[in-house]
Amino acid sequence: MSTFSGLSTALSSLIAQRQALDVAGQNVANANTVGYTRQRADLASVAAQSAPSMFSTGLTVGNGTTVSGITRMGDVFLDARVRAETGGASLAASRADTYSQIESTVAEPGDTGVSNALQEFWAGWSDVGNTPGSTATRNVLLADATALTQRISAGYNAITTQWSQSRTQLEAAVVDVNSTATQVATLNGSIRGVLASGGSANELIDQRDVLVTKLSAAIGASATERADGTVDVMVGGNALVRGSDAQAIALNPNSHTMGSQISLSWATSGYPLDATAGTIVGLVTALAPVADGGILTGAAKSYDGLATALITQVNAAHHLAESSPGVAGGDFFTATAPGSSAAGTLSVAITDPALVAVAKPGGGALDGSMADTISQIGTQAAGPDATWSAFVVDLGVKSSSATQSATITESTRSNAAGLQLSNASVDLDEESTNMLAFQRAYEGAARVLTAIDQMLDTLINRTGVVGIG
Repeated sequence: MSTFSGLSTALSSLIAQRQALDVAGQNVANANTVGYTRQRADLASVAAQSAPSMFSTGLTVGNGTTVSGITRMGDVFLDARVRAETGGASLAASRADTYSQIESTVAEPGDTGVSNALQEFWAGWSDVGNTPGSTATRNVLLADATALTQRISAGYNAITTQWSQSRTQLEAAVVDVNSTATQVATLNGSIRGVLASGGSANELIDQRDVLVTKLSAAIGASATERADGTVDVMVGGNALVRGSDAQAIALNPNSHTMGSQISLSWATSGYPLDATAGTIVGLVTALAPVADGGILTGAAKSYDGLATALITQVNAAHHLAESSPGVAGGDFFTATAPGSSAAGTLSVAITDPALVAVAKPGGGALDGSMADTISQIGTQAAGPDATWSAFVVDLGVKSSSATQSATITESTRSNAAGLQLSNASVDLDEESTNMLAFQRAYEGAARVLTAIDQMLDTLINRTGVVGIG
């Protein structure tokens, strides 16, 4: 190695160590940045010149070092696992949240639940049967009946409100997916351009990966990396993003009322979106019609079933009774808006306590046997109480199962995210050690440069100088 090539070697080390120090500094600066993946400067030695030279002095060493690249320390397999687990965990969490909100509405068991109101209602009929001539007990019965209808209507209306809120949430989620997909496509184009020009796009890749994971949580998306640095984001086997192009998804516009068909499709082609994971799929499951296993519509149907059972069974028995000698009873319950939900419009048809029919035909003014018969409806195997109890038990079982599934899938997702984080996150101790090593190497290269400079000074300024000084 010539003296002048030594300068080049030392200079190459100065440049390489400084670049490596810059990378370590970037890692430290982003130690708390969400989604940042640590980077590493790859140093490579520069090979010696092999061409023969008239000034060759025999064997030569290399010509220094260079930064051959800046590696992003991510793991595509860990990233793929996190995305897969995120989609499943988001779906399970969405279903569990839906059941949890329904349970808070049902409030069973408890003093404010429908079961307690049913018990008070049947007890009211029993009291009227024991004292058929008492206006006070009749008034209490009507009050208990009104309280029962209010609880049923309030529960049903809470379900419809939850349905509307979930529908709005689904609509917003679809808009967010389309916006995020567009951002991923834009980043794909930028990354491809930077890599084609020989630059480093690591920070852009970090931003894109965060967005892809967001799509996984929303709609169960997966990603496949291409040779040009872009990723294809897939949903149900079709590309949501390919290169710098993004495809939009759409929600069925005729789905604003409970019980209507809830469906997602590709906006351009109109083909169904076959997503199987993510929050959006959980919302679709909650909003779907009863025939498609809709969680909220199923709960609303149970409220309707209870209201229909009350109307049918209590009114049938009330029609057989007499409110006064020779006067048959009329409807006790009614649904005030024909064609609408029985539960949402359930009310007491009687306002005058004298019209409460409690006697069997021909039984006389003080006969309360039919009131006692009506009070026994609550104990029947196919009565309103049995209908409501079956719903509450089924809700509890499904809610418990959904909660357990959400807990398990979140634990799995958390483990996958932990592995990803341990591989990609910045270790400040490690970076401090690296910076110290790069600093020492930089100082060593500077010392080599100084030594060669002194040698050249001797060679140029002192060679051939004799007897001076």
